[in-house]
Amino acid sequence: MDVSKILGELKQEREQLEEAILSLERLASGRGKRRGRPPSWMIEAKKRGRPVGSKNRAGQKTVSAAA
Repeated sequence: MDVSKILGELKQEREQLEEAILSLERLASGRGKRRGRPPSWMIEAKKRGRPVGSKNRAGQKTVSAAA
């Protein structure tokens, strides 16, 4: 059993773990909830499209035509 080889492998694993931990910490710190009012372009983007609860108009035409 070569102790120096084992130590070298363990040190490599430790470095990899430290890098992974740093990456996860950076991701976690960037996910905080934003405060304040959203920018105007974001509000406009949400207003576009069909209103919530509206039905598919194409589906209604085919149903009424079949009846």
